[in-house]
Amino acid sequence: MRTFIALVLLFFGWSSIASADTLETVRERGFVKCGANQGHRGFSNLSAEGFWSGFDVDLCRAVSAAIFSDPSRVEFVEYAGDFRMTPLRVGEVDLMSRNGYWNMPRDNVFDVVYTGVVFYDGQGIMVRDEAEVVSALELKDISVCVVANSLQHDVLERFFFNNQISYQEVMVEDSADLAGAYMAGICDAVTASATSLQEIKINAINPSQHRILPERLSKEPMGPVVRKGDMKWQTIIRWVLFAMINAEELGVNSRNIDTMAEAKNPRMRRLLGIEGEFGQALGLNATWAQDIIRHVGNYGEVYERNFGNTSGLMIPRGANELWTKGGLHYAPPIR
Repeated sequence: MRTFIALVLLFFGWSSIASADTLETVRERGFVKCGANQGHRGFSNLSAEGFWSGFDVDLCRAVSAAIFSDPSRVEFVEYAGDFRMTPLRVGEVDLMSRNGYWNMPRDNVFDVVYTGVVFYDGQGIMVRDEAEVVSALELKDISVCVVANSLQHDVLERFFFNNQISYQEVMVEDSADLAGAYMAGICDAVTASATSLQEIKINAINPSQHRILPERLSKEPMGPVVRKGDMKWQTIIRWVLFAMINAEELGVNSRNIDTMAEAKNPRMRRLLGIEGEFGQALGLNATWAQDIIRHVGNYGEVYERNFGNTSGLMIPRGANELWTKGGLHYAPPIR
C-alpha cells in the first residue's frame, strides 16, 4: 500500500513539475540547479577545494549567465551514474549535463528531452606503438581489455565479428580497472570511449608509446537533458548552446566582445542583442548571449579550456570542430 501511495504521489508530483514554468521557478529561487557527475575529467570534476570544473559545468554556468547575467548562480548536485533521470523528472534539478549519450531509449522512455549535442564521442581502441598498426582493421590475434557486461563489450564483439578479426577478450570488472590492466600488460589493447582512452594515454609513463586508432566503433553524442513538459525551458537550454557555437563561427569571444559589439555585421548584432528582440522572445534580456560569451566564452574557448592543450588532456577537436572546419557542430542562425 505504501508503495502504491508513493507511486501516486510521485506521479502527481512529477506531473505538476513537468507543467511548471522552470524559468520562473529558477528566477524565484535565484539560481540554477544542475545535476553533475563527479570524476569525469574535462567534463565535470569536483576539486578537493570544492570547485566544480569541466565542459558540462561550464554549460550550466552559461545557462546561469543567460538568465542572471552572472555565471556563478548555479548549485551543482552530484549524482552517481545509476541515479540520473529520476532526480531530473521529480524536479530536484533543472537540468542534467552529460547525462549519458543520446539514444532512442533515453529519448523515449524516461520522460526527458535532450536539447542538443555538446560533445561528439565514440568508442575507440588504443594499442601500443610496438603493434605497428595505424588502423583497427589491421589488428589480428590480439587481446583487448574491456569492461564485462557493458555496452562497450557488445560493441567490441560486433566490430570484430563484422570485420572478421580474431581477438581475445580480457574482462575487467569496471572502467576504473581498464587503465591498470592495460598498463600492466595484461592485454595488447584497450577499448573505451575515445575521451577515456585519451586520459589513460596522457597518464601513461610514456604517452607517445600509445596510439588511439582512428576508427570509432560507436556514436555517442552527449548533451544537456531537461524534463519533458516545458518547451520554453527546453528552448532556452538549446539556444544557450547555439549561441556559443554561433559566437565561435562569427569570431566573437570573451576577449574581443566589447570590440565586436561595435561591428556592423547583422548576424553578429543579432547575436549580441544590439538588433532585434530575440532575447525577449526567450524570456531573457537582450544581452543574454553577450553575457554567456563574456563570462563563460564561445564554444571553442570552452573546449580549449577543458580539453585542449592548456587542459592537459590535449583531445583533438575532430568531430567537435565547427561545420566550417570539417566538424559536426552547426547552429541555426538568429534571424
